[in-house]
Amino acid sequence: MLRLGSASKGRLGIDIGASAVKLVELRMARGAMRLCGHGVAALPRGAVSDGRIHDTDGVVEALQRVRRQAGSRAQCASVAVPAEAAIIKSLSFPAGLTEDELEAHLQLESDQHIPFPFSEVSFDFQPLGASADDPEQQVVLLVACRREAVEQRAQLLHRAGLKPVAVDVETFAVERSMARVMGRTGAPDDAGEPAALVDIGSELSSFQVLQHGRTLYRHEMTLGSRALLEDVLDHGGGTAPDVIPGNHGALPDDDHGRLLVPFVEDLAQQIDRALQLYHTAGQRREVNHLWLAGGASVLPGLVERLAEASGMQLALADPLHDVDRHPDVDAAALAGVAPGLLTACGLAMRGWT
Repeated sequence: MLRLGSASKGRLGIDIGASAVKLVELRMARGAMRLCGHGVAALPRGAVSDGRIHDTDGVVEALQRVRRQAGSRAQCASVAVPAEAAIIKSLSFPAGLTEDELEAHLQLESDQHIPFPFSEVSFDFQPLGASADDPEQQVVLLVACRREAVEQRAQLLHRAGLKPVAVDVETFAVERSMARVMGRTGAPDDAGEPAALVDIGSELSSFQVLQHGRTLYRHEMTLGSRALLEDVLDHGGGTAPDVIPGNHGALPDDDHGRLLVPFVEDLAQQIDRALQLYHTAGQRREVNHLWLAGGASVLPGLVERLAEASGMQLALADPLHDVDRHPDVDAAALAGVAPGLLTACGLAMRGWT
């Protein structure tokens, strides 16, 4: 959303979530992306909630820890503000306006599009080409966010020894990752049919319907995985601070089913409700495929149980499945966390797709 500088060959995507900080490092090698490192570091409880950062010291410490875990020396990093913190609008302007003229118009008309003072705003825009309804008009995508949210995240990266090069919006980062996932030959929706994505978060989960990697509809679901993962860790010998992707332990089949069944039932009901709202919003295309992401998505049996409960075709959303890996990257460890790295991966990909 806000461009802060140029990036080096190595780019870090950093996702500051409610329960953990996640990092992905991508580099260009022989014209293709290469995964050089990844990591997940738990945050103190309450450090981040409702998209707001309350414990800056705790976040900085997690940033430093996840960087060490990934073995990364790259400094240029992109971070994101939550989708709920951003205003995203498609606007129409005369086709002949230049980018400088568009910026002047947006500043002049800011009170029509942004519900808070322009002096408190960071904004960006992108011309999307001629309007399908009127060739004399062009469509312009406007993205705005309170400046304090942008500056806070940039300052946190600085404190952790990183150089912020961009502050994006989570929605766009996820779209970038999902464009790769959905564009693979043989993917359930590679023919261009819309598909849903459920990203299971610690406190909340998001439901998006995407087509060609772009969001048609988005809905926040009031269901998170923290309680489930804590129960899993308790039965598997872990501890609550370790509630991070890839650290769920193994469960006896009886315990596994007992813990998963109520969560899957609740999740299936919320997905059904989200699909109803999607159609109520005027979307007519049917959605038959569901991608699942987030740390809890890799729990054994979750995909199969949810497919049965929802009646939909399910698959894990792994944006790094076919990315070349540095020899030091552990393939097994990556498989256990990859569906939770959608946002971090999309941020690291910024500027290359």
